[in-house]
Amino acid sequence: MVSAHRVDENLWIRRFHPAPSAATRLVCLPHAGGSASYFFPVSSTLAPAVDVLAVQYPGRQDRRHEACVDNIPDLADAVTAALLPVADRPLVLFGHSMGAVLGFEVGARLEKAGVVPLALFASGRRAPSRHRDENVHLRSDDGIVAELKALSGTQAAVLADEEILRMVLPAVRSDYKAVETYRHTGGLRLAVPIHAHFGVDDPLVTRDEAQAWADHTSGDFTLHSHPGGHFYLDEQAPRVIEAIARVTSAHSRPVI
Repeated sequence: MVSAHRVDENLWIRRFHPAPSAATRLVCLPHAGGSASYFFPVSSTLAPAVDVLAVQYPGRQDRRHEACVDNIPDLADAVTAALLPVADRPLVLFGHSMGAVLGFEVGARLEKAGVVPLALFASGRRAPSRHRDENVHLRSDDGIVAELKALSGTQAAVLADEEILRMVLPAVRSDYKAVETYRHTGGLRLAVPIHAHFGVDDPLVTRDEAQAWADHTSGDFTLHSHPGGHFYLDEQAPRVIEAIARVTSAHSRPVI
C-alpha cells in the first residue's frame, strides 16, 4: 500500500545524466534537509555505465511549494511507488543519513512487491534497531541551525543567507521529525546485501552502531569506515562511488 501522496515519477526522480542503455539503476536517497542535486557528482561520475536516479523529496527546490512528508513510512510508500515503474532492470539503493533509513524501508517494500535490489548502501547512519532519543525537530530555528553547523551539513553560504535559510528550514525540520520519530519494526530483515559506510568522527554513528546493520539482512554484509564526520561523503565520494561501481559492474551488460 502506498500513501495518498502523488507518486508521479517526474516529481520524485531526477536524472541528471540519463543513461537509457545502462544495465543497472542507482537510486540515491538524500539526507535530512537534502535534495536530489546533492548527488549530481555521483551521476556525473557513473553515467553512462549506470542510470542514476536521484530522489527529490517534497518541500525543497523545485518541489518547495509542496507539503513535506514528516514520517518515514509514508515517504517510503511514495518513493517505492515512484520506483516500481523503473524497476525493469536491477536497482541499487544508496541512502545517506536519513536516506539510509529510508532506503531500508524502501528495500523492504520493493522486496514485498517482488523486486529485490542488488544492494543497499547505508551511509552515515546507525542501524534501524539502534535507537537514540533525539529531538532536533522540536528545537527553535536557531537550535536547528546550530545542529546543521555542528554537522557541517549545509554549505556555509546557505547558513549565512537568512532568506535562503528560512526557505530550507521547514524541510529540514520535517525530515528531522521523520527520522527522529522512526521506530524499527522488530524482526524486519532484508534479503538485500547491505554495505554500511560511516565517518570515523561522526558523532551520530559509532562503529558498533554501523556494524549492527548486519542484523538487518539475511544476505551479505560489509562495513567500511572513512576519514571524516557525518558528511564524510563530501570528501570521500570517490571511494564510495568505487564501492558502488564494483556492485553495478557485475551487471554491466548494456541494454540494447
